[in-house]
Amino acid sequence: MTMDLLSRHCAPLPEGSPALKGEALKNYVNAIGDHWTVVDDHHLEGTFEFDDFMGALEFTNEVGRIAEAEEHHPEITLTWGKASVRIWTHSIDGLSENDFILAARIDASQN
Repeated sequence: MTMDLLSRHCAPLPEGSPALKGEALKNYVNAIGDHWTVVDDHHLEGTFEFDDFMGALEFTNEVGRIAEAEEHHPEITLTWGKASVRIWTHSIDGLSENDFILAARIDASQN
């Protein structure tokens, strides 16, 4: 069964919420694109390649619009023909469903 992350929106986490780790990440990872990697059970990293600087810049701006709409803000690195995105939930210093929702919305913006 594939998890439908696009039907959900990022939401504030209750104080003391645990970060997702290990086996709890499996279904979430399966619901996002292959270009995302879970790093140290702490954050998602995705690299997106483009034909030129403007393509990468337009992608970066689109990620910014998505992040503002979801009120969940990633770290973005922009360079010629490439943008890298790192996502984690700062309040828990780790991964939450919000991170995967944002990743899924970024993926959907590329289709």
